[in-house]
Amino acid sequence: MFDRLSQRLDAALKLMTRRGVVRESDVDEAMREVRRALLEADVNFKVVKEFTTRVREACLGQKVLESVTPGQLIIKLVQDELTNILGAESVALVRSTIGPTVVLVVGLQGSGKTTTAAKLALQLQNAGETPLLTTTDTKRPAAVDQLVTLAKKLEVPVHQEGQQSQVGHIARNAIDKATAAKQSFAIIDTAGRLQIDDEMMDEIQHLAQHVKPDEVLFVADAMTGQEAAAVATEFNLRVPLTGLVLTKLDGDARGGAALSIRSVTGIPIKFTSSTEKLEPLEIFHPDRLASRILGMGDVVTLVEQAQDVIDEEAALQLEKKFRKGSFGLDDFLEQLEQVKKMGPLSRVLDMIPGMSNLAHNQDVKNALEGDQMSRVTAIILSMTPQERTNPEVIDGSRRKRIAQGSGTTPREVNQLLNQFRDMRKMMKAISEGKLPNVPGQFGGLPGF
Repeated sequence: MFDRLSQRLDAALKLMTRRGVVRESDVDEAMREVRRALLEADVNFKVVKEFTTRVREACLGQKVLESVTPGQLIIKLVQDELTNILGAESVALVRSTIGPTVVLVVGLQGSGKTTTAAKLALQLQNAGETPLLTTTDTKRPAAVDQLVTLAKKLEVPVHQEGQQSQVGHIARNAIDKATAAKQSFAIIDTAGRLQIDDEMMDEIQHLAQHVKPDEVLFVADAMTGQEAAAVATEFNLRVPLTGLVLTKLDGDARGGAALSIRSVTGIPIKFTSSTEKLEPLEIFHPDRLASRILGMGDVVTLVEQAQDVIDEEAALQLEKKFRKGSFGLDDFLEQLEQVKKMGPLSRVLDMIPGMSNLAHNQDVKNALEGDQMSRVTAIILSMTPQERTNPEVIDGSRRKRIAQGSGTTPREVNQLLNQFRDMRKMMKAISEGKLPNVPGQFGGLPGF
């Protein structure tokens, strides 16, 4: 989502980092470029004006012009201000001191509330909580079925009633059920509504008054741009919102919603969601997103995600194989699958400092997430167990057979084997505390 914005900001700030001495006019020129970049990203005009004004004042007020490294200091000031408009710090869910914490999930039609409710349940479950799900959507016939299906996948209890039941009764009965079962959270999905539909808005207002939720989370589709902030503001007038959930951050929108909604509404962003897959919601960290927008990576999140998918004991066994030089193609395929669990590989690259340009490169994205990865998997799976363990036995006739079995060419098979051999040498050297100059060490996949 932030690819274009990141590139424009990078270009604007390079004007400063390449100069040893910066004048006030240089700061003004850079701020004009930053302003254009933010406006192109569909960021609210008022937010853009306040942002550039504060950065300019901070630049001149901190004697940037006399600094030894003015460019770096300006980037730091831009990062700090980006973090500030995104909310400065993470805001956790409020916890009830008596009975289950009641969370009401609201939003427009089609914004993904039901899936978001399930993702929230998964996030809480992974954190050791015991959530219960229910829906008060009696307008959409498939709403209950959808939630029940998602709840079964998560093995989370769900409360359901017929379409003839009153919305307030469904919610109240779900809370009573969660209380009796000693569930720590009761997550109530609601029917999608339009802010211009007074009847539906009255319904959600009365529901909130009836159940008195601890949290009211508004699900905002980041693809809607500035409109997301306007809609959230309207909802907040009827049902006081306690937090926002930004969805579809992996989309191709320009990112204006994410950068505007906190400043415009004053409501904290508590969670984000990137894909439509049933994955846990991500806790929102303003400083980490600001760092990624500026191409500085997000190592903390990368490590957290790696800890979730990589088995520590398996990692130690892998290190031993690296040291012994016995790392085989089966091991490589297993590691590839584990990394893929962390999400799109371009997103993983985006979290590594200095690698954001690669992550935003369309050719690299195609290689990481397109047919190229499927070909690598097909080539390895077309080998015999002996060949995967000891690739050195693969001769010309074996390459031809593997190519036929994987629907590729002998040249592609040979390319993968050569790059795997280089990677194995590099990983062995790293495990021994030294990094050799291995040709193609930043490749590792056919097509790089």
